[in-house]
Amino acid sequence: MNKPAHDSIPSQNDRRQNPPVKLTDTRITNWKPERDDEYLKDTESKLQVRGRLSGSKTFYFRSNLRYQTIKIQIGEYGPVKLPDARDKAIIWQGWIEEGKDPREVMKEQDRERAAAVAAKLAAEQAAALEAARREITALEVWQVYIAARTPKWSASTIHDHARTSQEGGKPITRGRRSGPEPFTQPGILRPLLRLPLTQLTADRVAAWLKIEAARRPTQAALAYRLLRGFLNWCASHPDYAGSTQQDVCGARSVREEVPRKRAKDDVLQREQLKAWFAKVRQIPNPIIATFLQISLLTGARREELLELKWADVNFQWKTLHIADKVEEGGRTLPLTPYCLALLRELQARNATPPPLPRSLRPKEAAARPAWQPSPWVFASPTAASGRLQDPRIQHKAACEAAGIEGLTIHGLRRSFGTLSEWVECPVGVAAQIMGHKPSATAEKHYRRRPVDLLRLWHTKIEGWVLEQADITQPQTEQAPVLRAVG
Repeated sequence: MNKPAHDSIPSQNDRRQNPPVKLTDTRITNWKPERDDEYLKDTESKLQVRGRLSGSKTFYFRSNLRYQTIKIQIGEYGPVKLPDARDKAIIWQGWIEEGKDPREVMKEQDRERAAAVAAKLAAEQAAALEAARREITALEVWQVYIAARTPKWSASTIHDHARTSQEGGKPITRGRRSGPEPFTQPGILRPLLRLPLTQLTADRVAAWLKIEAARRPTQAALAYRLLRGFLNWCASHPDYAGSTQQDVCGARSVREEVPRKRAKDDVLQREQLKAWFAKVRQIPNPIIATFLQISLLTGARREELLELKWADVNFQWKTLHIADKVEEGGRTLPLTPYCLALLRELQARNATPPPLPRSLRPKEAAARPAWQPSPWVFASPTAASGRLQDPRIQHKAACEAAGIEGLTIHGLRRSFGTLSEWVECPVGVAAQIMGHKPSATAEKHYRRRPVDLLRLWHTKIEGWVLEQADITQPQTEQAPVLRAVG
């Protein structure tokens, strides 16, 4: 139906109209106007038909409101049927009798229809967003969370999040494993992250924790803490706040399933030092053997040493700069005589290019990339990162050969702190060497020990440990005597 055209100014031809008649389809069809703008008025309503010499016939509504003529085009006869046009004319006349201008009423109706359409569209969009919100998986939001928080995290925190959420199914490339599963397993959080975010309820998390805590309690406790941080972030994010349940990880049913953290007590006793050093120094890989000995003699964290580069070793001033978990800029340690000798030997090995295979042809030799020494102190040519990744297998084998059970690599750090008491080393000195966070006001604000003071006590600690292991501490920078491996 054609949209009505509004016109309140009558033309001169409007005054020359035929007498009113009851409009019928036959009368309108047979009517032949004698001039342009000739009108037939309907006796049943305020409906009129305007005829032109060209043969076109158009319905109009015409009435008066407050001494003004109201004229509204309804549409061309044919496409617009007579009953429909008459019904409109009757309705519009009713509005006029109520004192309303049909044109204003129709504009208001148009606005109401547009508002209704907009409201319907908004409701449909809101319903679609709600459906998408309910279907979005926790894993999708987890990726957004990782990207947002990575700049504020340490390398170990990033590694923990990646490992606990990994997909699994990748070939295992490190270590020798027996059995029919040569592929990595999904991360401990992966089953939960596959679910829609709205389905991470307290009951579901508690059921997951109950199963995982029985299988691997330490990893379950870590995964719980990572999940709690993730859900707290979601609850504070405007895009995901409505998709998370209230205080999921804080529910009593969940907290009761979290494995209790137990303090580990694996430590090398004084009488075990000789056997431990003997077996560790017999490890065929000198890089791993050096790493384990320096771990014990410095008390440094595992990753702090593994990420050590030759640029961090100062042989001139006999210092070692390593990354620190507490201090943002890292910390500087003194290089004690034995550790210094061990690192000098590693540096010499690192600076020596490997021999070319005898079967290599001259053209093949020329095409090989130029050899360069590794920037890593504890280098590994077979690792994708270029550095040592996991020395636990060799350390476990050495401990078993020495008759020492349950000693972890982190236990070497614990051993340094314990063994330092044998030389009556001040607690604050040992803590600063190990990179412990100061626990007292004096340590936090009034103790800034120079490297030389640390070196004094650190050398005493090393000397005592080597004495118990029946190893002579170098007095100069001479390399320690290594036992031949048969």
